[in-house]
Amino acid sequence: MSKHGRLTSLAAVASAFLVAMAVLLVPSASAATLFTEDFEDGDSTGWSASGGSWSVVADGSRAWRQSGTSSDARASAGTTWADQSVQARVRPTGFNGSNRHVAVTARVQNTGNYYYLALTNAGTAVLGKRVGGGHTALATAPAAVAVGSWHTVRLEAFGSSLRGFVDGTQVVTATDTAFGGGRVGVATYYASASFDDVLVTDVAGPGGPTSTTTTTTTPQQPGTCATSDRPIGFASVTAWGQSGTTGGAGGPTVEVDTAAEFLTAIGRTGPLTICVRGMIALPGPMHDVTSDKTIIGIGSASGFTGGGLNIGLPVSAITSPPADAVHNVIVRNLVFRDWADDAINVQMFSHHVWIDHNDLSRGYDGAIDIKRGSSYVTVSWNHTHDHTKNMLLGHDDGNGAQDVGRLKVTYHHNWFDRTPQRNPRVRFGEPVHVFNNYYLYNTDVGVACQADSGCVVEGNYFEDVEEPVSNSYAGPGGRCVARDNVFVGESGQPDCGGSVQEPRDYYAYTLDDPNTVKATVMAGAGVGKVG
Repeated sequence: MSKHGRLTSLAAVASAFLVAMAVLLVPSASAATLFTEDFEDGDSTGWSASGGSWSVVADGSRAWRQSGTSSDARASAGTTWADQSVQARVRPTGFNGSNRHVAVTARVQNTGNYYYLALTNAGTAVLGKRVGGGHTALATAPAAVAVGSWHTVRLEAFGSSLRGFVDGTQVVTATDTAFGGGRVGVATYYASASFDDVLVTDVAGPGGPTSTTTTTTTPQQPGTCATSDRPIGFASVTAWGQSGTTGGAGGPTVEVDTAAEFLTAIGRTGPLTICVRGMIALPGPMHDVTSDKTIIGIGSASGFTGGGLNIGLPVSAITSPPADAVHNVIVRNLVFRDWADDAINVQMFSHHVWIDHNDLSRGYDGAIDIKRGSSYVTVSWNHTHDHTKNMLLGHDDGNGAQDVGRLKVTYHHNWFDRTPQRNPRVRFGEPVHVFNNYYLYNTDVGVACQADSGCVVEGNYFEDVEEPVSNSYAGPGGRCVARDNVFVGESGQPDCGGSVQEPRDYYAYTLDDPNTVKATVMAGAGVGKVG
C-alpha cells in the first residue's frame, strides 16, 4: 500500500522493476514507478491543495474527494519530473454549470500553470494547458462521462508529445512545449469528484510518444501489429499434439476495419494474423474463430462492440477431445464493449489459447468464459472493469464428464477492477494457477474454487476483497492452496484447504514480489501495452 504518496526509493524501484520485467510487456526498458497514492491510510499528507473542500472518504475503497462545486480546485504532489505518465481513477459526482470538468494534471508548475486531461459535462475529453490561470484546449474527443461512475484517466507527457487515455483507450494527442517538467495532480473546475489509485511512471504507452496533433493514433502499416511474443503458463505447454501457442505465425497478415472483413478473416483456414483497426460493431451474439489465428488490435483504441468471439466447436455431449477441436488462437490488445452474450467464449475441448492485454467492460454475460473440456489456456495482463460476471472456468456442477482432467488454465497479471464475482469461478479444473493478479474491491468473491477443482493462488494483491479466496463459495467444494498473497484494506483471509497439483510440474514461471504487483499490473494491464 502506498504511504502518503511518498517517493519510492530508487533502490526499491530498481528491484521491483527487475523482477517484473520477466513477464511485463512495456515499451521502455527504463520503466519505473515514480509515485503512487491510494489514500488507504486515511490522509492526504504530501498533497498541496488550492480551493475546494478536500477530504479522504470511503468511496468503495478510500478515496480523496473534492466535494464542493462552487470553486476552481486543484491539488498536486510529487517532485519535478520531465517525462511522466500520470494515471488516476476519477469519479465525477457533480457539475455546476456548463463546460465544467474534472481532470488529472501533469508538469504542474503551480496552481495556474500545467497540462491537463479533463472529462467534461459536455461529454468530451479535453487535452489542454493552463497558462496564467486560463484554459487552452489542445485536442478534444467525444467521451462517455457518467456522473457517479469511475473512469480511469491517464495523461502522458514525453518531450513535446502529449497523449490522453480514458478507460484504457487513447482518445487525444497533441504537441506543446509550454512546460518541460513539473509535479502531478488532480483538479476540479466548478465540479466535485473522487480521485483514487494515482500512479505515476516514466513509461509512455504503445509505440512511445507521438508527434501528431490529431485525435487518432499515428497510422500503422498493414501487418505491423504482429508480434513475436510467446505466453507463459498453460498456453506454453506442449500437449494434445500442439507445441505451445503461436496463433497465426507463419501465415499471412491482413488488416480489417469492418465487420464483414473481420468475420471473413476469422473463418479462413490456415494460419493468419488479423490486425484490427478501430472499433468494429459486430452483430450479436458471438462469432466462430477457426484454428491458428492471431487477432490483435492496432494501437490502444481497437476492438469490438455488440458481439463477441467463440473459440470452439458447437456444443455436443462428446467426452474426449475431437481431432478438429479449435486450437492455437491468440487474442490480444483488443477493447470489448457491450457484448450481447460472452466477450470471449472458449469451449468444446479448444486448446492452446492465449488471451492477453485486453480491456473488457460493460457487457451482458461472461467477459472471458472457458468451459466444456477446454484446456492449456493462459489469460494474462487483461483489465476487466465495470462488469459483474467476469471469468467463468467450468460452466456447470454436472459437467464432470467433459471437464475432469481438463480446464488447465493460468491467470496472471490481470487487473480485476471492481468486478464483483467470477475472478475466476472454477469447477473441475486442476491445476488452475492464479498468480500475480491485482484484485480491487471485488464485493462478492475473488477466486472461487468449487466442484472438486484444484487452484493454486499465489503472489496476488488483494485490496478491499472481503472473501479473496474460497473453496466453499457455492455448490460442491473444491481444493485450493493460497500462499504468498498480500491482503490490504478490508480484505479477509483465504478459506482454503486440500492438496493441489503444482503448476511447476507443467511449466516454469517467475513469481513477482506480491508487494509490487499492484503498481506493476496497473501500469501494464490492458490495451496499448503490448511490446
